Amino acid sequence: MATGTIISLGLYFIVMLGIGLFAYRQTDTNVEGYMLGGRQLGPAVTALSAGASDMSGWMLMGLPGAMYVSGLSAGWIAVGLTLGALANYMLVAPRLRVYTEVANNSITLPDYFENRFADNSRMLRVIASVVIVIFFTLYTSSGVVAGGKLFETSFGLSYVTGLYVTAGVVVAYTLVGGFMAVSMTDFVQGCIMFVSLVMVPAVVIADLGGIGASIDALDNINPALFDAFMDASTNEAITFIGIVSLMSWGLGYFGQPHIIVRFMAIRSVDDIPTARNIGMSWMIVSIIGALMTGLFGLAYVTGNGNSIDPETVFIYLSQILFHPLIGGFLLAAILAAIMSTISSQLLVTSSSLTSDFYQAFLRKDATDKELVIAGRISVIVVALVAIFLAYDRDSTILTLVSNAWAGFGAAFGPLVLFSLFKREMTRRAALGGMIVGAVTVLLWIYLPITIGGQALGDWMYEIVPGFILSSLTIMILSKSGTPREGVVDTFDVFQQKLNARK
Repeated sequence: MATGTIISLGLYFIVMLGIGLFAYRQTDTNVEGYMLGGRQLGPAVTALSAGASDMSGWMLMGLPGAMYVSGLSAGWIAVGLTLGALANYMLVAPRLRVYTEVANNSITLPDYFENRFADNSRMLRVIASVVIVIFFTLYTSSGVVAGGKLFETSFGLSYVTGLYVTAGVVVAYTLVGGFMAVSMTDFVQGCIMFVSLVMVPAVVIADLGGIGASIDALDNINPALFDAFMDASTNEAITFIGIVSLMSWGLGYFGQPHIIVRFMAIRSVDDIPTARNIGMSWMIVSIIGALMTGLFGLAYVTGNGNSIDPETVFIYLSQILFHPLIGGFLLAAILAAIMSTISSQLLVTSSSLTSDFYQAFLRKDATDKELVIAGRISVIVVALVAIFLAYDRDSTILTLVSNAWAGFGAAFGPLVLFSLFKREMTRRAALGGMIVGAVTVLLWIYLPITIGGQALGDWMYEIVPGFILSSLTIMILSKSGTPREGVVDTFDVFQQKLNARK
């Protein structure tokens, strides 16, 4: 590995650890400070933290790879995600910030569900926590695997060494600084990702001779690359169901705990419009950069007579077109994408283990200091389990994780939306909607049923039936029952506080 690349990566790791130490000095020692940063996130940190924890390696590897293979038709996913993220800021962010505070100062999503519906049975908390712990442990493992493979393929280190380096740095700053460290490092990582996704496609286009020459080169490869309704990999038209499936990724935003927890932590509802403007600007520019990296990267790679793994196009371009010092910075962008998501998932899982299991069932009277210690121990435990699972690089974990977005979106998305807008929603409806959404996704993935020779998941993305059936379940069960005592009154208090802050 070139000296310049090593220097860039070394500086990146030092900055991440330094931010963790700074956050430790700035964060309150109570559990709200560790888990939610004392609800004091500014709009810029909230926006970029949510964006960076959301996109992960998908932004720098997955989306460019899809564009490289399929052309503009892959852009429907980006359209769906952009619309979903905007709707999340508009519909969920302001209401969740107010309601989690009104609902007994809830600091985790399961905590909010229990308090929102006065669930004395604790079933909502338990089931939601189990879903979070299982899927996020697998999610975390997937990120660790990605880090291990990045170090192996790009830096010449062993896969196992890459696992420990990736997880070790993330655990260090998450363990010390908690939510504030995770959010601040996400902010820096989001900035790195943004600069990289502007820089790489711009240099590629310039190297190809300008935008006109780049388009001509792609047209010579396959004219279908510019047809949004044609899959360039097969030269077949995309069906209406196919477009709906691609765009339905946006539905997942309403139920992603590691994203919406940022809305719970923002300083004030008044800051949300600013956060929305920053977050959506970051997302739109970054997604366009990722799409252009994949599309024009294809022209560059093909023009030089090479063949690569499509998902490594960003890595390939960063090492070929740039000085090693800048190339190291661009590789740091991939690490930033991976680490930002791992740290968010570690903290959400830790928060759930601490608040929703340890405090709720084992130590109801635990002090704030004890809960913070329990949270830090949980971070280590989850990271160790994730590393253990990541040792099997051919395991089915990655397949499971690829469906986790749909699982969270269907199980939690309708529940979050209805809980914030439907005054007379019942506990039974919340429980039924969550279970039906999760089960539908799993059945859609694993049932041996085909439509037109395609498996159900290939015919339509599983979040669509999961989200629809979960929503119908909530509406039907809410009509057949009445909310528990105090639930409607709490909703009215929430509505009054929300209106007072507008």
